[in-house]
Amino acid sequence: MTSGKPKLAVLVKGWPRLSETFIAQELVALQDAGHSFDIWSLRHPTDIKRHPLHDRFKGQVHYLPEYLYEEPNRVWAARHIAQTLPGYTQAYKVWRSDLRRDPTHNRIRRFGQACVLAVELPEETQVMYAHFMHTPSSVARYAAIMRGLPWSFSAHAKDIWTSPDWEKAEKLQASTHGAAFGATCTAIGAEHLRSLADDPARVDLIYHGLDLNRFPDPPTRAARAPDGPFHMLSVGRLVEKKGFDRLIDAFAMLPNSLDWHWTHIGGGALGDALRERAEAQGIADRITWKGACDQPEVIEAMRGSDLFVLPSRIAADGDRDGLPNVLMEAASQLLPILSTPVSAIPEFIETGTQGVLSDDKPAALASAITELAAAPERTASMANAAFSRLIAEFRMDPGIALLSKRLCALGAGKD
Repeated sequence: MTSGKPKLAVLVKGWPRLSETFIAQELVALQDAGHSFDIWSLRHPTDIKRHPLHDRFKGQVHYLPEYLYEEPNRVWAARHIAQTLPGYTQAYKVWRSDLRRDPTHNRIRRFGQACVLAVELPEETQVMYAHFMHTPSSVARYAAIMRGLPWSFSAHAKDIWTSPDWEKAEKLQASTHGAAFGATCTAIGAEHLRSLADDPARVDLIYHGLDLNRFPDPPTRAARAPDGPFHMLSVGRLVEKKGFDRLIDAFAMLPNSLDWHWTHIGGGALGDALRERAEAQGIADRITWKGACDQPEVIEAMRGSDLFVLPSRIAADGDRDGLPNVLMEAASQLLPILSTPVSAIPEFIETGTQGVLSDDKPAALASAITELAAAPERTASMANAAFSRLIAEFRMDPGIALLSKRLCALGAGKD
């Protein structure tokens, strides 16, 4: 790190967040590649624990007003100064156009946060980069217009599939103060965004990949007897798109002859409802709810399990997974995988080769679990194939090199 102010500013929803290891991994890798930057966060942290990755970040973390009414003096002082910036009038015009189509408190908050960001960014800032195409990118866009700076974004899943097309298109058009470039972590997401861009070359496909230096070598797994205890693991937030409600229903359909147990890692709003669902199904004693865990705890759980299960599905509001990093993490530990063919998951797992992709209906999941439990040699073979594909095609380094090149071209050079 240099002693001066960095040229790059990175905007995120919250820092640190246990559920967003893919962001922490990328930012630490950019730092290791020679980029210096501060993080500007829209929200304060709510997780009690942190991943070791978070402690490797060397820059400063700045928190914007999470709610404008909580810091009125800071917001109004920033708005007063922001009105003197050369791009304020244009930013206000863009925001008012957005507000007419999205008349929400959230849209108002975005502009207030953007005023604070535009005023508090160091004069040395040359480039802005936002993680997620919805709220963080809106704040970055308004602030960038005020300051006359180029901005860019990385899009993931919910931000792509639940944002209106008009907003995504305008964030991808040069004529509407769109991003200089956008990156996304799935081929299906890249195809969609390119269809909305004035120039498809503005959108890069950059898989998050995995920094294998953060993970131990896979364990030597002892052969499991087909009729032996069968320990399943899931890691993911307790939200609709993860499909854990249907997985619990599937567990209730498993044959009595199968000696199974399921451990879940992660928090989420549906926790109480899912625990009650397991109680009602009479299977609560076969389930361990571990809550939020840090990366070493997750890895330890993966090394001690027989099957990783992630029954992703499309939520009622259109939200869905992209390519969950936990699938690659499971593959790094030779843990067999059962998931669903939603969104970009088939970009990593071909069913029957690197794992099994099942329909997300409970009966189908129960059938797949039963078959995999009875075929330990087959599951081990698929786990080996997933590990080989991870090593060959899903390392982190190529994506970081491309992202670094893009940021350097905008003026966020290495130090």
